[in-house]
Amino acid sequence: MADLALKLSMDEQNILLNTSAVLFFVAFSIKAAVFPFFFWLPASYHTPPVAITALFAGLLTKVGVYSMIRFYTLFFVQDKFFWHPLFLWIGGFTMVVGVLTAASQFDIRKILSFHIISQIGYMIMGLGIFTVAGIAGAIFFMAHNIIAKTNTFLVAGLINRVTGSYHLKAIGGLYKSRPWLAILFIIPTFGLAGIPPLSGFFGKLILITAGFNAGEYVISFIALAVGLFTLFSMVKIWNEAFWKPKPVDGKVFDGEQDKLPVSMVIPVAFLGLLTLTMGFAVKPILDFAMVAAAQLIDPSAYISAVLGTGHLNP
Repeated sequence: MADLALKLSMDEQNILLNTSAVLFFVAFSIKAAVFPFFFWLPASYHTPPVAITALFAGLLTKVGVYSMIRFYTLFFVQDKFFWHPLFLWIGGFTMVVGVLTAASQFDIRKILSFHIISQIGYMIMGLGIFTVAGIAGAIFFMAHNIIAKTNTFLVAGLINRVTGSYHLKAIGGLYKSRPWLAILFIIPTFGLAGIPPLSGFFGKLILITAGFNAGEYVISFIALAVGLFTLFSMVKIWNEAFWKPKPVDGKVFDGEQDKLPVSMVIPVAFLGLLTLTMGFAVKPILDFAMVAAAQLIDPSAYISAVLGTGHLNP
C-alpha cells in the first residue's frame, strides 16, 4: 500500500484515478451501508440470533468505513474538490434516512438496525471534513460505536429473554420488575444518543466542532438534529419496554424461562463499563486518535516507515 501510494502521488495523470475511486466507493459503501447502498442491512440484521447480529452490528459495517478512510486518505487524494463534498452529502443523507426510518419502527432490532446506518453517517462526515480533528472524530466515534452498538443488541437479547418478544407493543413494565436491566439499557443507548458523559457525546462533540471549525455548517447542524432524533428513538424504547405497564396480553413465563444466566449479563455489563470508561477517559483516547488522524492526512511517515526515507525523494 505504501509503494502504491507513492507511485500514484507521482503520476502526472492521477486525476484519471477517479474511475477506480468510484468503483471502490460503491464497494465500500455497500459494505458500510451508507446512502443509497444501505438497503441490505435493515432487511437482514433483525433475522439472525441476536448474538450474531450484535457481532455483525459492531464490526462489519465499520470494516467498510475503515477501508474507505484508508483508501481516500492514502490513494485517492488527487480530487479533493469532488470527493470531500460528496462524502459530506453522503454522510448527511445516511444520517437523516437512517434516523427517520428508525423512528417509525416498533421492533427493537429494526430500530437498532436503522440506527447503524444513521451512525455510519457520522463517520463519513469526519472523512468529508478531512481535517485532523475530523478524521480523529471519525476514529473515536467508530471505536465508541463498535462497543455501544454491540451492547445495544445484546441488551435487546436480554429483553427478549425475559419478555419473549422484540416488539415494543408486546412488552412493558421492565423498570419495575428488573431495574438493573434498565441501567444496562441506558448506558449504551444513551451513549448512542450522545448524552454526556457517555462516549457518544464526546464523539459527536469532536465531529461537530471539527465541522464548525472547517466551515461545514450544514452537515454540522444536520448532525445535531440527527442526535435529537436518535434520542427520540432511545426514549421510545425506554417508554414502551421499561416505563409503560406490561400489556395484559403479554407473554407469561413460568418463573424459570425468564431468568437471565450470569454468562449473558457479564458481557453487557463489561461493554457498558467500556462505554463509561471512554467517556471519562476521553483525552488519552482522543490524543491517540489525533496522532492516527495526523498520519492519515499526511502519510509520509507511514510510507517512509515501510519503504525507507530514500523513497520519498526519488
